[in-house]
Amino acid sequence: MLSNFYIEDHVRMALKEDIGFGDITTENLAEDTDFLKGELNTRCDGILCGIEVFKAVYKILSDDVKIKFYFKDGDAIKKGDKIADIEGPAKALLMGERVSLNYIQRMSGIATETHKYQLAIGDNKAKIVDTRKTTPNFRAFEKYSVKTGGGALHRFNLSDCAMIKDNHIRLAGSLTKAVEKLRKNISHAHKIEVECDTLDQVKEAVNVGADIIMLDNMPLETMKEACKIIDGKAVVEASGNVTLDTVKNIAECGVDIISSSAIVAKAPTLDLALDM
Repeated sequence: MLSNFYIEDHVRMALKEDIGFGDITTENLAEDTDFLKGELNTRCDGILCGIEVFKAVYKILSDDVKIKFYFKDGDAIKKGDKIADIEGPAKALLMGERVSLNYIQRMSGIATETHKYQLAIGDNKAKIVDTRKTTPNFRAFEKYSVKTGGGALHRFNLSDCAMIKDNHIRLAGSLTKAVEKLRKNISHAHKIEVECDTLDQVKEAVNVGADIIMLDNMPLETMKEACKIIDGKAVVEASGNVTLDTVKNIAECGVDIISSSAIVAKAPTLDLALDM
């Protein structure tokens, strides 16, 4: 879950960016006594996400804004649905409109895209997960959106899990040396993941006791063979060339998780509108 203080700190920065030294349009048109009513509506189907962030925008701008949501995060919404009613001082509603929509449209878009991928996996055990290819300083919101859409989460940052990639292997001299050195130096609470391109690397990762083995850009038949080699000795992750068209075939190889940057980086915003 996103903490209230984290949301409010982030939203304050967003409002500072958007309002700057003042909304010269609204503040020179609206009187303090002017009130508006509006509806948050959806123009397409999707998964709703970002309610608390939407609310935070108006909470910061005015205590007099009242919002009533008819759905919760994670709910499926249909084109034409009224998502919420909002009313309050005209200045607050107009100044917060763009920022509030930016958050909820972006977050709902990611939740919707994630949901599509998880649905495409079908009855297979695999879970779709995100990557670190996120928008700088927006990662917490994007990861929350992935979770809301039915996906699972990969490491939050570089300090969560030791992930050995090809350049780390070159640095250490071998896959085995990299795992052994890391295990000697990191906390017992941290897991070690190894990125493997070949079946020989998979065998080596199993023998050295890697906790997670990533099958990177492997053909499906090779991936199936890798899962047989690993045989439950490590969590199996598949990555590379993951699309809505390929994700089910990848899942059927027997992997535990499928990581994809597409559920965040390529997710379109959901078309929501604040109609006053």
